[in-house]
Amino acid sequence: MIETTIGIDIGGTNSVIGIVDLRGKVYKTATVPTTKFTDAEKFVAELDLAIQSLLNANKGKFKLLGIGIGAPNANYYRGTIENPPNLPWKGITPLKKLLLNYYNIPITLTNDANAAAVGEMVFGGAQKMKDFIVLTLGTGLGSGIVINGKLLYGYSGFAGELGHMNMFPDGRLCGCGQKGCLETYVSATGICRTVIELTEQGFAPGVLSKYKPEELNSRLIAEAAEDGDPLALEAFEKTGEVLARAIVNTVVFSSPEAIFLFGGLARAGKFLLNPTQKWIEKKTQVFFKDTFQVLFSSLEEKNAAVLGSSALAWNELKKS
Repeated sequence: MIETTIGIDIGGTNSVIGIVDLRGKVYKTATVPTTKFTDAEKFVAELDLAIQSLLNANKGKFKLLGIGIGAPNANYYRGTIENPPNLPWKGITPLKKLLLNYYNIPITLTNDANAAAVGEMVFGGAQKMKDFIVLTLGTGLGSGIVINGKLLYGYSGFAGELGHMNMFPDGRLCGCGQKGCLETYVSATGICRTVIELTEQGFAPGVLSKYKPEELNSRLIAEAAEDGDPLALEAFEKTGEVLARAIVNTVVFSSPEAIFLFGGLARAGKFLLNPTQKWIEKKTQVFFKDTFQVLFSSLEEKNAAVLGSSALAWNELKKS
């Protein structure tokens, strides 16, 4: 039998389940529609059915050792999902406790960005690193911080919310209710806001001007940058500057070996990385210069979320 763990990535629309071995091979996956279940207990019952279906389709092939779950607003210490803005369950959901009604194996829960960091450590480019940070640049900005080989959870279980570092005291309104949070500038939605602001300020229009604000996305902006569009290039310049400031501030307190970039905005590649590195060079304190690097995640994006969640389970099993 092949020793495996189950990785579960709980998303606002769908939740993906995968069977993964210790080498990071994803054998089978299934999807459960998250939004279909306003009752968390019914959602967990559906998760169990999907897991059993995966296992029964390969009866006797897999030995299930543990379950890892990445979810928005998940608390590692309590095994709960707490007041998630984009999930159908309000308040505090004891997800780990609900799953333990079905499985007598170790179950570990953390937020999706933390799971991505563990995935990078177990299966990705950080396998030989003890100090690094993963920034997930999607609709918002998530982060997982690893110090001395251990994920940073802090006292409350919610440490590492770098997306809500205040970059500009009177800046853009964030979904959290505060103004000027990093994710309002450095994310797939953040760069769209930058393009809109530059357009309103009279910056030279280009290929992006044919799109309505609601039609913009980071992929279109990256494609425009590839074509040399000045507006797109300026948007990446400004995004890179803010990202560099955040990285430099983070390096001061944690001194990582690397910062890994992952997610939709990271797919812009050099258009994001080049201005970021330029501003890092300008803003990094002399005693931190050349002590860290900015890299793109090496995890295959299609399975990255499931790999991260599975890696969380494997990481916990190592401790036991």
